[in-house]
Amino acid sequence: MSDSKKSSWRISSKRISDLKVVVLCIAAATTFWILNALNKDNYSTIVDYPISWEFDRESFIPVKPLPKSVQIQISGNGWDLLRKYFNLNEPPFLINLADPDGKQFLLTSDLKRPLGEFLTPTQLEGLLEDSIRYQIDRIVTREFVPLLDSTSYSLAPNSEIEGDLEFTPKRIKVTGPISVLESFGSTYPVSLNKAKLGEDFTETVSLSIPEQWEEIMSLETGEITISGKIIHFLEGNKRLKIKKVNFPRTVQIQPEDVTPIATYLVDERKVSELKDLEFEAVLDYGKRNRSDSTITFEISPKPSFLRDISISPPLIKLRYD
Repeated sequence: MSDSKKSSWRISSKRISDLKVVVLCIAAATTFWILNALNKDNYSTIVDYPISWEFDRESFIPVKPLPKSVQIQISGNGWDLLRKYFNLNEPPFLINLADPDGKQFLLTSDLKRPLGEFLTPTQLEGLLEDSIRYQIDRIVTREFVPLLDSTSYSLAPNSEIEGDLEFTPKRIKVTGPISVLESFGSTYPVSLNKAKLGEDFTETVSLSIPEQWEEIMSLETGEITISGKIIHFLEGNKRLKIKKVNFPRTVQIQPEDVTPIATYLVDERKVSELKDLEFEAVLDYGKRNRSDSTITFEISPKPSFLRDISISPPLIKLRYD
């Protein structure tokens, strides 16, 4: 190795050693300054101080998570403020609620004195918020009528559920905060989770609690049995005779030789009754549309065992002689 390279290496090593000494001196001085500063009083800062809640949890329950801290401004010794700022082994301030559901907020002005005494020797300068809001409800048990969720199933084409469904048990018992249970009204939703129902059915399904309330509500039973009868409808059509009502002699329909055709769905159990009925396409002049001189056909009679009735054409033009 040449003499110039050796000299450069020695100088570089010496500089590095000197730099380490300088850094250590600065670190020691900084540490000494910080430690000395922390021993002084009359510092002020804002901290999120932890709080805890005490109330009868057998009879009451929070509807929403309770606040875990409150913002306060404090002053005092540097070490003390440092511990509180970083929450180093600082016990939470206990808020005792004798009447948990009596109101939904606490005025921070009511907490200033007890919190100030709790923080001694740290001085409490003030609380940054005017109030602490919360929602705690009384725990109650209510009974609800089961109600099938219409979006949880579908029917086979031309099918319908006959009458009311049967539920076992007939009532659903739910326990939870009173305000949440009141939001259900008198019914509790039940999901069938079936598609294209085409036959009579009896299904046992699980009851569920809405996700947002899973932790604060409970069901007495986890299952319910649903029974229902399915009826089927057949497609049909009939040619109709036109019956004019309240028509003046000077008014005619156009065209005059039109034959309305009714299409419908008929309860398969009532097909024989349908054969005995004579249907008419009624045109009531009193129900005409004056703006365009048309009248809509109305079928008569209209028995309850028919569904989805339509007439083609749906309306007809009037001609005034």
